[in-house]
This record gives sequence, structure tokens and C-alpha cells, in this order.
Amino acid sequence: MDLNFDILPSNEEFTSSKKDILKFLKIIGIDSRYISYTDSKIYINNLRFSKFSKTKEKTFKKHYPDIEVLRSSLFQKICARSSKVLSDKLKPQNTVLLPSDDEDINRLLEIVLEPYSRKYGIKLVYSGSADFIASPKFLDEEVSEILTDIFNGNGIDFINDEKVIYPFINIPKEWLNSFLEMEGFNVLKENDIEKDVASSFMDFMGEILPSYRENVLVSYEYIKSKIKE
Repeated sequence: MDLNFDILPSNEEFTSSKKDILKFLKIIGIDSRYISYTDSKIYINNLRFSKFSKTKEKTFKKHYPDIEVLRSSLFQKICARSSKVLSDKLKPQNTVLLPSDDEDINRLLEIVLEPYSRKYGIKLVYSGSADFIASPKFLDEEVSEILTDIFNGNGIDFINDEKVIYPFINIPKEWLNSFLEMEGFNVLKENDIEKDVASSFMDFMGEILPSYRENVLVSYEYIKSKIKE
């Protein structure tokens, strides 16, 4: 049940600063660990945990009419899969280095990582040293590289940089492009790896076994873990 937050304490003054907006969200009962903040839009990462009801959204819009609240089930799915990687890797107060180029996939990467500054108190930086380096590599890209190595007779490369973190590694390109397009961002382009024999094989497998990419990645991670033991 939502309380009526239309009447706030008269001595409360809220500016358009990030600090005040997050403070306002807390006052009306929203858990900001499950939303992503940007200057013009708030993305709901988990509707249930954020407690961002339509009633609370109405109250929020009265005070901040220029900030859009996005309720995207696709974005929530992307965040749910990303959280499986991030919760396993990140520790409180970690510093994460974001990609320096301005590609739109990196904008999405930052949006997904933003609430972890409140969940774990991490710090997102754009230069200098860091505990982790964030990479936008996604599921199709990783599986394509694995299959290309196999088809070229090179075996599987299990070299792993523990400092690199891959929030999108479990997320298919189709999901990412659908969301990027919906937001008016540039979609991911086909790279050279995706044009070779691995791409043809992936297209074929996708028609008969849609979950094959996830299965390839799980098998890869399992073998890699056994090698490390």
C-alpha cells in the first residue's frame, strides 16, 4: 500500500542535483539501489525491489516533471543478467574504470553500473588506476570468439584478466540492440568476427537451439574453472 506523499515537509527544498533527487526518492519510499539515475531519465532496474509504484511515480513527477521514468521489462532483464556477474565480482568500495570512447553501448554500460555506487559504494572513473576495468563484451561476441578459435584449429583460449569485468557477457546482442534502438542510441554493428564461418554456424544453431549461446558459455566457464583448480 502506498502512502500519500503529496504533502511533504514545508521546510524541505529539493534542487535538481543528483543528491537531492536521490534524497527525494528515499523520502517517498523508493530504494535507489534498484534504479539507474541519469540527468534526464530514471531507469527502473527491478520494479519490485525498487518499490517504484505508479503512485510514487506520480508524486515524483509533480516535483521533477522533466525527468522521465522508464519502466522497461527489457532493461530489467538486462540488469537481472548483469547482476549475476556484478554481484559475484564486485566488492564494497571497488573502483571501476569505464571505457573512454563515447560509443552508445558504453553509455548503456554506465547506466547499468550506476546503481552499484549505492549498492556497494563503488566508484566509477574514466581514467587512472582501478580495481576493475568494465568491458561491453556481450554474449554473441564471446561465443563467436570461442567458436572461431575452435574452427581455426587454435583450441580454446582460456587466458583471463581478472581485472576485467563483463556485465553484458550473459546478454544476447538482440536484447542490447533492441534497447539501444528504443533509446535512440546507435546499435551494435557487425564486426569482422561475426562475418566468418562462426557467424554462419551461430545463425544455423540459433534456428534449431535458441539457447545454444548460453550453453556454449556455460561449458566454456566450466572447463576454465577446472583448469584453474
